Amino acid sequence: MSSESLLRVTGLRTWFPIRGGLLRRTRAWVRAVDSVDLEIGRGKTLALVGESGCGKTTVGRSILRLEQPQAGSVEFDGVDVLKLEADALKPYRRRMQIVFQDPMAALDPRMRIRDAIAEGMRAFEIGENRAERTERVAAMMRRVRLDPDHMERYPHEFSGGQRQRICIARALAVEPELVICDESVSALDVSIQSQILNLLQELQDDLGLAYLFITHDLSVVRYLADDVSVMYLGQIVEQGPTESVFSDPHHPYTEALMAAIPSTDPARRSQPVVLEGDVPSPAAPPPGCRFHTRCPKIFEPCASETPPASLDAARGRLSRCFLTVENRGSAET
Repeated sequence: MSSESLLRVTGLRTWFPIRGGLLRRTRAWVRAVDSVDLEIGRGKTLALVGESGCGKTTVGRSILRLEQPQAGSVEFDGVDVLKLEADALKPYRRRMQIVFQDPMAALDPRMRIRDAIAEGMRAFEIGENRAERTERVAAMMRRVRLDPDHMERYPHEFSGGQRQRICIARALAVEPELVICDESVSALDVSIQSQILNLLQELQDDLGLAYLFITHDLSVVRYLADDVSVMYLGQIVEQGPTESVFSDPHHPYTEALMAAIPSTDPARRSQPVVLEGDVPSPAAPPPGCRFHTRCPKIFEPCASETPPASLDAARGRLSRCFLTVENRGSAET
C-alpha cells in the first residue's frame, strides 16, 4: 500500500442471496459488487459513478461493513478492516463516516439537532461531559454555516439543504479521515447542490479529508473529484484521473455517460450515444463483457470472453475493454 494511500479496496465482492422454497434455501445470488478495486489518497476525492443499481452504494456500505462482503480486502491506513472483530473495528468506524442521500431519513425526527450531532461523540466517548460536547456541536454548526442558536430545533424545522449540513456536521463531529458521500447532493436543488459542494471542498482543504463521492451525476464529478471510477453491473470498467477520463474516455460505457452530460458550450457538445436494451439483472449477468448487451461497439470476443484490465501506468488509467487492449497493442507494435 502506497504511503500516500488512505484506503485501498482489492477484489471486493458483496453478493446477496435470493432465497426461495419452504426451507428458504439460497437459489441464486445478486452480484451487487463483483471484484472491485479502488484506491483513495489522503486528502483526495475519488468519484464512483454509474447508473442506478450498478452497485455503487453497496461498495460504500461494504467499506464501512454496513454490509458484509464475501471476499476481498478493505485496507484503511494499512489495516484490513474486514478482518477485525467488533472491538478492534470501533476506532476505524470513527475514522470512516458516511453522509447519506436523504438527510431527513438519516435524522431521528424525535431528536433535537444538538443531540443528533453529538450522537457520534457520545458513542466514541469524545468530550468530557455534556457541556463540552455542546460546545463542539456549536463549533461544528458554525463550520457548516448553521446558526448554533438553532441546535434545540428538530429536523423538520430545517430546509433540505440545512438538514444535509446537519448530517455533514454529525459526520465531522467525530473527526474522521474518510467521508463517504452517498448521492449526498442528488436530492437538492441545483443552487443548493453548488453550496454543499463548495462546503465539502472547503472542509477538505481545511481538514485534509478524503472523500469517496458516490454519484450518478457526472456534472458534479469534474468539479470535486481528483480521480473517477466508472462502475457497471457490479464491476469497475474504467478508472483514472478525472480530467484524463473526461477528455479521453476509453470504455464505450464511459463515452455514453460523458455524452449525456448537458453543456451550453457548442464546442463541448457531442451526439448522444444510444444504449440499446435494459441493464441486465445483477442476479444473472451476461457472459463475457457485462456491457456487451448494450454496447454500440461490440465485436467478436465481447460476448464470450471477459476483457482483461488494460493499464496505462504512465497516465494512471485502467480500462476493461477489448477495444482498449487492441488499441494499446497496435500502439506498442
